[in-house]
Amino acid sequence: MNEARRTSAALEVRGLDVYYGHSHALQGVDLTLESGVFSVVGRNGMGKTTLCKAIMGLVAVSGGSIRVRGEDITRRPPAQIARLGVGYVPQGRRLWRSLSVDEHLRLAGGLRPGAWTVERIYETFPRLAERRDHGGGQLSGGEQQMLAISRALLTNPQLLIMDEPTEGLAPVIVAQVEEMLLRLGEDGDMSVLVIEQNIGVATAISRNVAIMVNGRINRIIDSARLAADRQLQQRLLGVGLHAELEPEIDVAAPGGEAKPAPVPRRDGPIRIYISNPTLPTRWSQPVPIARIEAAARTLSTQVARLDETARRKREPAAAQASGPPVVLVVGTLDTKGQELRFIRDIIAESGLRTRLVDVSTSGRHSSCDVSAQEIALNHGRGGSAVFGPDRGAAVTAMADAFANWLRRQGNIAGVISAGGSGAASLVAPGMRSLPVGVPKLIISSVASGDVGPYVGPADITMMYSVTDVQGLNSISRAVLANGAHAIAGMVKARIDTRGATARQADGLPSVGITMFGVTTPAVQKIAAELRDDFECLVFHATGVGGRSMEKLVESGQLAGVIDLTTTEICDLLMGGVFPATEDRFGAIIRSRLPYVGSVGALDMVNFGAPETIPERYRGRKFHVHNPQVTLMRTTVEENERMGRWIGERLNQMDGPVRFLLPEGGVSALDTRGQPFWDPDADAALFRTLERTVRQTGNRQLIRVPKNINDPDFAAAIVSAFRTLFGRTGVRRRLAR
Repeated sequence: MNEARRTSAALEVRGLDVYYGHSHALQGVDLTLESGVFSVVGRNGMGKTTLCKAIMGLVAVSGGSIRVRGEDITRRPPAQIARLGVGYVPQGRRLWRSLSVDEHLRLAGGLRPGAWTVERIYETFPRLAERRDHGGGQLSGGEQQMLAISRALLTNPQLLIMDEPTEGLAPVIVAQVEEMLLRLGEDGDMSVLVIEQNIGVATAISRNVAIMVNGRINRIIDSARLAADRQLQQRLLGVGLHAELEPEIDVAAPGGEAKPAPVPRRDGPIRIYISNPTLPTRWSQPVPIARIEAAARTLSTQVARLDETARRKREPAAAQASGPPVVLVVGTLDTKGQELRFIRDIIAESGLRTRLVDVSTSGRHSSCDVSAQEIALNHGRGGSAVFGPDRGAAVTAMADAFANWLRRQGNIAGVISAGGSGAASLVAPGMRSLPVGVPKLIISSVASGDVGPYVGPADITMMYSVTDVQGLNSISRAVLANGAHAIAGMVKARIDTRGATARQADGLPSVGITMFGVTTPAVQKIAAELRDDFECLVFHATGVGGRSMEKLVESGQLAGVIDLTTTEICDLLMGGVFPATEDRFGAIIRSRLPYVGSVGALDMVNFGAPETIPERYRGRKFHVHNPQVTLMRTTVEENERMGRWIGERLNQMDGPVRFLLPEGGVSALDTRGQPFWDPDADAALFRTLERTVRQTGNRQLIRVPKNINDPDFAAAIVSAFRTLFGRTGVRRRLAR
């Protein structure tokens, strides 16, 4: 592929017109997909499927153009479009009933060479491997959808078009499809255009969503705004009130604010149109406009506008997810029901909305707002994985299901739980998935010990229960009441708009910076240079520090990262006491934030007191930092290993990357005359990084002939960050 194709948009549609007879189905559609996943939503009959078919050459295009990676594919035959790297998952799946799963996949494989093979499909979708000899007509709806997606992936497309991939699927299968779409977008190997009516899925998988109305792109809107604005969803996507949609086209740039056109007030009767007056099938032809008009009916506005209370009763719970803030009271109701309801009642008395959520694994039904059975459906294997005989496996599965469910809720103001170690293990992973700042409180008998495995990098508050959480007594009532009042106070303070305004008065974008004691001078210099334009958040690189920084990245609370001190990689690979996780850099890879990194303190592995050092390291070069901390100098071979590990992660970063190499030493101990000065080890690190990293205009390694704590090196870091961030004088505004 030439450079022009690599730098072109994955999909560019300009002025696209499609007619069915005299019906103008697509009317000057303009759409650009640069990379990643992009969602298009709209009611039935708005032209979404026609857009897919036009891109694939399955319907005649009357005007406009379609380009994939800069190459014009307008009016080309479908087979040629597929060979050019466009995959298609059609609505209705379109499988052969008589062909087996394996035969479907073997037919699709080989069109274009690439990473997706039949073997990889079976690894990705184990259920298809189990059903490989079954015919297409013997598969469930979810299995059929897996097969349709797999068939398209085997063509190794640059661009994948998916038309209603979650239509008719059970919630647990919808969750699997959603997670797969997120992974495809994060991998960066292909771009995905998703046509979807499920607003939850559409807004979860892409940053911006295009809304189609009457054959046009009505607007492109930020996913978070659409997900949170129930009124906007109802106005743009609600069923029935076609006549109230504004006719004007109003498109905002991705990430910008879409200015909604005014909705005309109608005090008289309104017309209700049904796009498909008869039940369609996958072979149905478009319904003539005259027939749609004849099937329309008239309603008065008094009938059409439902009373708000009645409307909310008719909506499913998922549709209300973007309503008023709610505090979740979560726990095992089969054993802690009395205590959890006691907490709930206190919170409710404070005026806050509550939802009682059951995460017990016994399978017994309890009176609550969200049952354990409903939570279990969010596990990849459903309730069978949760309600099994092995309690440990059941708790782990329920914890995963609760975390998946929690991520799909859009109006969580706070979460509180109470119980023992089992209950804490159930709710903590879900709490950790919530953004920093959302109040999270666990009342538990384990809170007086090591709470690290529960809290992790999140801002979870743990309160010791004193007595076991087993029944109400004078002690448990006092502690549980304190916890209930505490979460209520935190929630109220957070949603107080006056308090939020005061906290955000400075309005500076935040940048995360990693630091260790031996890189402190550099970080101080960097923070001083940036403080007028950025809020500098410094994280101590002790294992949890790096995870905390990346947690803020995942929460969207950082505008960029200066990862000066990557020493946690030493402890991960060599067994030190401050290790990173295998997902170190993962948040940067997924978010594509501006990233400036370096090799700070990669000269040392951290251990405790000298007697705690593993036997295999006896005889190495050590430096006693204090009686409880002993540092070990890394060798040439260990630096080569770290260089490969870091370089492979840098290659996965699609955002702007600058990685600076201090030739004068990587820490305060690694400079001439200091105990860890070892130019050969440093040279091995730099050399391996340069061999491993695939440098591009967007991803560069930069050598600087200075020690990491030298002011000139700090200046180079600041200059690189300002360049990536795109400006040297950042306006004082709120970046979050």
